[in-house]
Amino acid sequence: MDHKQRHRRLRLLISKLNKERKRQAKKIDMLCNDLIAAQRDFIRRLSTISFAADFYKSILGETHLDRLLSIARKLIKDEFTDANVTFFLRNGFPQSGDERPATSDEQLTLENYFTAELVDAICKSNKICTLDEMFAMGLQGNLTELNKISAAAVPLSQLGLSIGFILIYRSAENKLTADELNKISSVTSGLSRAMQSCAALRSPLGA
Repeated sequence: MDHKQRHRRLRLLISKLNKERKRQAKKIDMLCNDLIAAQRDFIRRLSTISFAADFYKSILGETHLDRLLSIARKLIKDEFTDANVTFFLRNGFPQSGDERPATSDEQLTLENYFTAELVDAICKSNKICTLDEMFAMGLQGNLTELNKISAAAVPLSQLGLSIGFILIYRSAENKLTADELNKISSVTSGLSRAMQSCAALRSPLGA
């Protein structure tokens, strides 16, 4: 074998090694990305579990609906930076009144645009509703102001029946994320049961 042939074979070998190295590096990168994604997902799940555990621990044993909602509202506000939280309850709950908020911030903003018809439509949907979906359901107001808000209505239901929803909103510059809404959803089932228990204790049959 002459010098040229050896040189050519050496170049082919080096080229093959380089390609294999690139393939291995790509596989390692993909594996690392998968591990990072899995770790992030685990951290998100752990955060949700931790929030739910603290939430249920805090409302455990509460039998008065006003206090229950006050505790729940504070826990959500503490978890979600700069968020405004309001509970809208359907008829049948002592605090629901004429479909007005059961609890609200001192300076109302988005709540002022909610009519009884809009509240009923959101309740009937019984799913997380975005601000755009609320517009489709009849939300009307100052568009300039409403465009500055990121908002969602998270349903409260028991045995598939809506008993109201949690309205959460804040500046659109700090948009609500799907992970945050999922975190709130993780406690709505237990909160709804607690609310039903409080209402039952307040009723003549529960007295």
